[in-house]
Amino acid sequence: MITLAVPDDVDSRGWRPSASLDALRARAHLNQRIRDFFSERGVLEVETPLLCSSTATDPFLTSLSLQWRGCTRYLQTSPEFPMKRLLAAGSGPIFQLCKVFRADEFGRLHNPEFSMLEWYRPGFSLADLMDETEALIVALAAVFGRPLSGPFQRVSYRKAFLDAVGVDPLTVSDLQLSVIARECVPSAPEEWDRDGWLNLLMAEVVEPHLGNGPVFVWGFPPSQASLARCLHDDDGERVAARAEFYLGGMELANGYDELTDAQEQRVRFQADLAQRQCLDAASVPMPDALLDALQAGLPPSAGMALGVDRLLMWLLDKPRIADVCSFTADRA
Repeated sequence: MITLAVPDDVDSRGWRPSASLDALRARAHLNQRIRDFFSERGVLEVETPLLCSSTATDPFLTSLSLQWRGCTRYLQTSPEFPMKRLLAAGSGPIFQLCKVFRADEFGRLHNPEFSMLEWYRPGFSLADLMDETEALIVALAAVFGRPLSGPFQRVSYRKAFLDAVGVDPLTVSDLQLSVIARECVPSAPEEWDRDGWLNLLMAEVVEPHLGNGPVFVWGFPPSQASLARCLHDDDGERVAARAEFYLGGMELANGYDELTDAQEQRVRFQADLAQRQCLDAASVPMPDALLDALQAGLPPSAGMALGVDRLLMWLLDKPRIADVCSFTADRA
C-alpha cells in the first residue's frame, strides 16, 4: 500500500497530490462501478459541454466565466441544461460523470471544481428516482465494504422541520420564522427573506437532526422548486416535487420531478435574474436554449445530481474533500 501523507502545514503550492494513491484508485473503481450500474439498466452515458453560453440563474450560485471570441462563456455549475436539451431531442435515459464548477465554494466539504454524477429518467416519478438512487448507493456501499441494510428513510420537508424546529415550514408566518431562526442562530443577519430563514434553519438545525443514516427529504416549499414540478401533498399543501439525499450527515444528491412547462420555467428564471440584481450578484443571461428545448417538448422525466467526491468521502470514511481529490484548488 502506497500512501502520500501530506501534513496540514505543507505549503499549498507544493507539488504533491491532496489525496493518497489508494484514494485515487478507489475513485477510478467507483467511477467504473457507477458506469456498470447504469449500463446494466440501459442508461446511455453522454458528454455535454462544460463551457456554455448560459449558466445557472440561481441567485446564490456564482459561475466561473471567460471570454471566447468576444463573448462570455460559463463553466457549468451542473450539466442539467444541455442534458435536458438531449432529452428533448429524444435521447432517452441518460447519465453523465463530469466536472462542474462553483466559484464561491471551498472548504472541508467544498472545492470550486468537483465531480458530479447526473442522470435523467424519462417516465420516472420522484419516488421511482429515489428508488433508483437507493439501489445505486446500496450497490456501491456493498462494493466498498460499507453495507447498508433496510430501506432508506424518507421524510417530508414539512415533517423534518416539525421534528427538529417545532414549526410547520409551509404555514408559519414570516415574522415567526425570522424570530425562531435568530433564536436558533443568534449570529444570523436580520434582513433575510423567507427562503433565507428556511435555508438557515435547514442547514443549522434540521440537517444535523437527520442523523448519519441514509435519508431522503422530499416536498420542498414551492419557492424552492427551481426546475422541479409543483404538486399537492397528502394534506393539500402545494410543494415542490424535489428530494435531497443525505448520508453521513452530508447532503449528497438533489433530484427533481422535472418541470416541462417552458412558460412557467421562464417566469422562474426571470424571478431569479431579478433577485440576482437585487443582491448585486453577477448578471447572467436567460437560458434561451433550454427554454427552446422545453417548448419543443421535454418528456416527463425525473433527474438526480449526486456529488461523487462526497460519496467517495463516505465510502472511504474520509473527513475532507481534499482526501479524495488529486489536487484541490489551492494545489491545482
